[in-house]
Amino acid sequence: MEPTRNHDHHHGGDHHFIFRSKLPDIYIPTHLPLHTYCFQNLSHFKDRPCLINATTGVTFTYAAVELTARKVAAGLNNLGVRQGDVILLLLQNCHQFVFAFLGASYRGAIVTTANPFYTPAEVAKQATASAAKLIITQSSFVDKVKDLARDKHIKVVCIDAPPQGCLDFSELTEADEGDIPAVKIFPDDVVALPYSSGTTGLPKGVMLTHKGLVTSVAQQVDGENPNLYIQHDDVVVCVLPLFHIYSLNSVLLCGLRVGAAIVIMHKFEVVGLLQVVEKHRVSVAPLVPPIVLAIVKSREVTRYDLSSIRMVMSGAAPLGKDLHDAFRAMLPNKKCMQGYGMTEAGPVLSMCLAFAKEPFEVKSSGACGTVVRNAEMKIVDPLTAASLPRNHAGEICIRGNQIMKGYLNDPKATEDTIDKEGWLHTGDIGYMDDNDELFIVDRLKELIKYKGFQVAPAELEAMLISHPNISDAAVIAMKDEAAGEVPVAFVVRSNASKISEDEIKLYISKQVVFYKRINKVFFVDSIPKAPSGKILRKHLRARLASGLEI
Repeated sequence: MEPTRNHDHHHGGDHHFIFRSKLPDIYIPTHLPLHTYCFQNLSHFKDRPCLINATTGVTFTYAAVELTARKVAAGLNNLGVRQGDVILLLLQNCHQFVFAFLGASYRGAIVTTANPFYTPAEVAKQATASAAKLIITQSSFVDKVKDLARDKHIKVVCIDAPPQGCLDFSELTEADEGDIPAVKIFPDDVVALPYSSGTTGLPKGVMLTHKGLVTSVAQQVDGENPNLYIQHDDVVVCVLPLFHIYSLNSVLLCGLRVGAAIVIMHKFEVVGLLQVVEKHRVSVAPLVPPIVLAIVKSREVTRYDLSSIRMVMSGAAPLGKDLHDAFRAMLPNKKCMQGYGMTEAGPVLSMCLAFAKEPFEVKSSGACGTVVRNAEMKIVDPLTAASLPRNHAGEICIRGNQIMKGYLNDPKATEDTIDKEGWLHTGDIGYMDDNDELFIVDRLKELIKYKGFQVAPAELEAMLISHPNISDAAVIAMKDEAAGEVPVAFVVRSNASKISEDEIKLYISKQVVFYKRINKVFFVDSIPKAPSGKILRKHLRARLASGLEI
């Protein structure tokens, strides 16, 4: 049966070239709150394993996870968390992360997630910008938030033995689930608030709604022929950090929706991952390119039985062709493909159709899949905004219920990203080939991706410029085999200053998480700028590419 899709209908304006999935649209229950949707089929798998601790083997059934989430909702209410309030999770992967996220959803609250390796200043910025009322963390990270918590009267809850002045997570999990206040959740209410710098500038709170996340999960795993065919007898490894939207959405929420067993790894370590795959018979492995690289380079791989894996998906950064081919050679006859996402897009824009229940043949190596269903994609000329036909590169735009509601308290950045017709402009340059597979060729946006983590040049530039011995600075990406990209700085010294590369690197490294550290400093006489004052990054990129003399 030929699925319904637009065959380049010619009816006026921009509608010539709107691309859709080869899979037909499906019914998506966008009226349901996210937790209700995730547990909609609970009766079918309530006694099955839901969360498994990779280290200890401790397992929670679906019934236990659903009940605990409701207890946490009541516990959050007891601590004064109201509908629409924000709680901040500063956690590595653990079952408490899941209980807290789902509990907040039941309460009608919002979860913002931060990297636990952030510096105190980085955590404080996000907690302040999001107006967080409560922080859930582990005792080893309490020092990062204690000043902030005291100054802003924020309660701190610990998942392990709480230091003085902090609460124990058991106060949440041991509350009476009957005490959850009645709460009416609307589809447009925000449930998750990850931070992203989008196409430009500083990190901003991305408002993801109940309707948006329900839509995104459904686009992946629902319908008669799911785009991402995971089901209740799958074992999915959760090694990617849950504070990152790719893991939160495509691993946790998709896993919950279908009733799969989710094996939670505290952190990535290559031998540990191989052991978990063998021990738990992992069948689905969502990864990122640096993990793929680590596996390919590991001498240990042959010692482990990886035969249980049936599919590996890669996302968050481009998987190079050579790496992809080397990995496929190690795992013959397994599906190993990629998807493409952006936090603001809710986050999945496209996914390989080889992952579908009835897979489509993938004709093009290096593609990042086909647009998800119940959505529209177009490629526009960045200069004229005209929508482009197949095989013409332009800015990738997407429209559908899954995209963000906007940036928190930033209508201007929202307007710059989502146009009046509801198209989200990604800042990525790509094209659609004849097989409707999407290729990404470049990035319009300033963002630097270190192992899939976002580094916002504006944030580092602001720090550099605040140094008394630096009069101007610009930060761009430099290619790097292990990380994909690393930040490098072009710096103009203040009059007569002799500040060195090492001093600058140290100055930055004290203020930021490890992946935002400056990798190299190039001293220049001036930073190229447009008349508007905008840094002309393409000039700097060209200098870097031409093998700038250091």
